[in-house]
Amino acid sequence: MEKPLVFAAPDVIAEQQRWLAQLTEERRLADKTAEAYERDLRQFLGFLTLHLGGPPKISDLADLRPLDLRAFMAERRREGAGARTLGRGLAGVRSFLRHLERKGLANAAGAAATRAPKQPKSLPKPLSARDARRVIDADLQLSDEPWIAARDAAVLTLLYGCGLRISEALGLTRNDIPRDGETLRITGKGGKTRIVPLLPIARSAINDYLELCPFRPAADAPMFRGARGGPLQPAIVQKAMRALRSALDLPDTATPHALRHSFATHLLAGGGDLRTIQELLGHASLSTTQVYTGVETSRLLEIYDRAHPRA
Repeated sequence: MEKPLVFAAPDVIAEQQRWLAQLTEERRLADKTAEAYERDLRQFLGFLTLHLGGPPKISDLADLRPLDLRAFMAERRREGAGARTLGRGLAGVRSFLRHLERKGLANAAGAAATRAPKQPKSLPKPLSARDARRVIDADLQLSDEPWIAARDAAVLTLLYGCGLRISEALGLTRNDIPRDGETLRITGKGGKTRIVPLLPIARSAINDYLELCPFRPAADAPMFRGARGGPLQPAIVQKAMRALRSALDLPDTATPHALRHSFATHLLAGGGDLRTIQELLGHASLSTTQVYTGVETSRLLEIYDRAHPRA
């Protein structure tokens, strides 16, 4: 396979090869990420060749200013690159310039001072209430093993019924499930503890799973087990959800995490206030929770466009 053509002086090409080797061998960057960084740097060096009137040398890179980087991003935007592509491209160039800076060959301050384009905020994509109920229905789970079907239903019910992250649900032990209480104490990101209601449907799903599960882990060990008895891994839940997507004709956005989004969105639609939803989700900042107001507004506008006679 031929190497891609790079427009740059030999000293830059030599450092580029050392930088790529460092990314893959020392920093163990994923192959696809390293390939993307290489491609972004190649595009930048091609731009500089035209911008400077000749293949850039190390001395040219040492003299780069924020204005040069902004000109590169403006050119890429004219070519149709979006904000995410531009942000990643800038990250690749910064990485190479930091490599040169560590060797005393350049100053990366100009790149550090250049702001990446503001990334568009994508709204969470919740399931409809009907689809969420179908996903957590034990009778619709696809495993031939009754205990595994009950397990999957219990995990998915905790995501939708309690708004848990998948890691929080899979980290629950039998000690965490109160015998008579109606709440769960959840330790989330950053060790932050919160109290969430344990709905009767969630308790029932957990009890059904525990009755059928052939394994009996210690009371302080993860309660949800894989087919061979080890702790249940997130990838297994994600795989089960993919199967449900196909069987129930759900969109690709129907993921385990989408059930947590659905929990918040449906609470908001039912009149829940943002502060309460923030506490239930374990968000450190209210601004994180406010994204769900955009979801609900978007849903209302869709209904308006479909139903209003003057829309």
